[in-house]
Amino acid sequence: MNEHLVMEEQSVREQICDICYKTWQLGWVAANDGNVTVKIADDVFLATPTQISKSFMTPDKIVKINGRGELIEPNGNYRPSSEIKMHMRCYEQRDDIGAVVHAHPPTATGFALAKIHMDTYSLVESALVVGSVPITPYGTPSTNEVPDSITPYLENHDVLLLENHGALTVGADLLTAYYRMETLELWAKTSFVARMLNGGAEPEIEPNQLEKLMHLRTNYYNCTGKHPGYKKYND
Repeated sequence: MNEHLVMEEQSVREQICDICYKTWQLGWVAANDGNVTVKIADDVFLATPTQISKSFMTPDKIVKINGRGELIEPNGNYRPSSEIKMHMRCYEQRDDIGAVVHAHPPTATGFALAKIHMDTYSLVESALVVGSVPITPYGTPSTNEVPDSITPYLENHDVLLLENHGALTVGADLLTAYYRMETLELWAKTSFVARMLNGGAEPEIEPNQLEKLMHLRTNYYNCTGKHPGYKKYND
């Protein structure tokens, strides 16, 4: 590998560590929860290792794997997360995905535990960037049940809630995937407060205003990825 590629890979490793620390600092993960992957070349990915707190992540601990979740380069005793199958399914299904973040942001995960779909178009930023967020069916971690459960939703969604589990976000790059997790958790918090203050109701943005937002999404804000409401409001 030439020097330029080595420097690029090191930069990605450092960014992964930064994102990991942010998820821990924000209380989105505890103990060894959560995982992050980034695609750096065809069939080459960087992944956070299993059984390590995101607060203790360092660039040298990150593993390099192929699309089957197998180690490309030995790295001591570090191994990819048992949930790597879920990440790899995202890359298999969509060639526009460059990074995947899995965490347990408390308020958004609370919606998943309560089986309340975040399907309202109420907060402008979340309506514009994320759209509605479905809850995917329960799957046993480390098995193919989880990737199989998320597959039908990846065509139209960049943000998913996992039943009794947490949240999954994807993006063209790591920052985008991380920002979508931020957007999800803030929306969940504001949605919860709105429902508490308004007797359980959460007034939505008017359809004609949503249509304007969808036009702005690509024509002004240049948002990447999928949006479940984009086609509906652009037909």
